[in-house]
Amino acid sequence: MQLNKLVKAFHLFLFFCLISENLLITSGYATDNKKPETLSLSQAVEIALTANLSLKKSKDEIDSARAIKNIQRANFLPTFNARYKFTRYDEELTQIGVSGIISVITPLEESLFVASFSQPIFQRFSIINQYQLASLGVDFRKLSAKLTRLEVIFLAKKAFFSLLKVQKLLAVARQAVTLLAAHQETAKNFYDVGMTPLNDWLKSQVELANAKQDLIVAQNNLEIAKSELNIILRRPVNTAVEPVNILTFLPLENDLDYYLNIVEENRLEIKMADVEVEIAEREVKIAKKDYFPSINLEGSYYKLGADWDLDTGDSVSDPDGWSVSAIASWNFWEWGRTCYGVKEKKSRLSQAKHNREEIYDNVCLEIKKGYLKTRESEKNIKTVRKAIEQAKENLRISEEQYKHQVATSTDVLDAQTLLSKTMTNYYNALYDFKIAKAFLHKAISLEVME
Repeated sequence: MQLNKLVKAFHLFLFFCLISENLLITSGYATDNKKPETLSLSQAVEIALTANLSLKKSKDEIDSARAIKNIQRANFLPTFNARYKFTRYDEELTQIGVSGIISVITPLEESLFVASFSQPIFQRFSIINQYQLASLGVDFRKLSAKLTRLEVIFLAKKAFFSLLKVQKLLAVARQAVTLLAAHQETAKNFYDVGMTPLNDWLKSQVELANAKQDLIVAQNNLEIAKSELNIILRRPVNTAVEPVNILTFLPLENDLDYYLNIVEENRLEIKMADVEVEIAEREVKIAKKDYFPSINLEGSYYKLGADWDLDTGDSVSDPDGWSVSAIASWNFWEWGRTCYGVKEKKSRLSQAKHNREEIYDNVCLEIKKGYLKTRESEKNIKTVRKAIEQAKENLRISEEQYKHQVATSTDVLDAQTLLSKTMTNYYNALYDFKIAKAFLHKAISLEVME
């Protein structure tokens, strides 16, 4: 009797443990499955721009270039210097004059304070060229930051549209499983009553199994696409996200010549190449600086004392004074060092010009590829859009004919495959068009947030 009570108590304990475990699992499931965040394209782009590390590094590069420019600007201004020197000798040096008066040449302790300045008057055009070179460095860093910004916008758009595409392809895969499951059930019922042969039912089962495999692949592709978008937005890889769907379709308004004509005006890589050519030209001028003399204006004031506080007393004959000097200097012979340096910089200038031409050719090719890809997807959208309704109607007719045993199961399966393929082609064309259009905007350095 007591044993039965113990068994009942043990069963009751297990029951409560199971209830507690189920409650914990349920609460954990509710916590982990939060409602996905709805995200528009413009929001995704803004988040990517705010969080991107390359853009933050570009801003640091601009600040660094501006600091270098300020350093070069300071070279136009005079330099001030102050120096204090205290010396103690082992003995005081004196001399006796003709009148018998003893004068001190060097006191036992001596203090010297010197304040000086140096102002460049003419530095062989090097200071102004260095300043302009630093200014060009700021311009180059700004263009580089804009280029990075365009790349981030494109990557965010590409990830966003890719996510929308795999979402639609997942919906197509689910629809295919639903329709094939219904057809498989119909084929089984027909086989059970002897209206169709066994192979019709077997074919429907095989096609249903294949569709389920395609559905699994589509689900994995969706998770990967979400993770890729989260990475670009610099968020945890498993963050739930629900993109706002964009089904609008706006064809290109301009032809290829329009984009090729504005490439030289808009494309940032070409502007950066132009700045590099200007930098190379400035470096040639800097290399020529040793062909000219340099002129500096220097001045100084000194105060001499026989104690640490510069107290002169009577022991120092000339306690203070000042001087101003204009100094010209010119290295007129250096065994061709300056000449060879200029030749080296001219070669760099020629390389920069060739590089600019190469970039221009590659950019034109890139724009043409982007334009043709966009036009290709645009034409595919118009073609496939008309075929969707035809494929749906074909499937409906095939299913009705199969129910009346006018068509075979193979006809229905072929119609279903045709519809899935047509829908897949449509969504591929639609979102490939949007990605290609975003790439074309980047190719002409046009910042479009939507």
